[in-house]
Amino acid sequence: MILKIKRADDAKDLPLPQYVSSGSAGMDLFACVEEEMVINPGEIKLIRTGIYIELPDGYEAQIRPRSGLALKYGITVLNSPGTIDSDYRGEIGVILINLGREPFVLKRGDRIAQMVICKYEKVEIEEAQELSETERGDGGFGSTGI
Repeated sequence: MILKIKRADDAKDLPLPQYVSSGSAGMDLFACVEEEMVINPGEIKLIRTGIYIELPDGYEAQIRPRSGLALKYGITVLNSPGTIDSDYRGEIGVILINLGREPFVLKRGDRIAQMVICKYEKVEIEEAQELSETERGDGGFGSTGI
């Protein structure tokens, strides 16, 4: 599969999304900010990436947090995973939140999130009066133990 990517005019100096190792499932996305931006504890900010993508039908892009930012600074993607549908052609933005205790300084070109490309299937909806029985049944929220 080929992923077409277009850069915004003000993002030509930034790298395209990229896998950092041969086993990486996600491509790093980079911050397209003009100047340093501070995300204070508890603050939510929409961060531009400067890229637009064209996905084939049957695929989505999932935007996920970077584990290092989460562990070291408490920075995560608020709507994780964010979904980009195959018919979306706007700029990809990443909603970051600072759950840490200190202000976080974001610089142009910082790696802010990962983008994972996933195949999906659409289902037909059929209303039912009953569902099949399972061992678990309707047990949820920890019903199977810790």
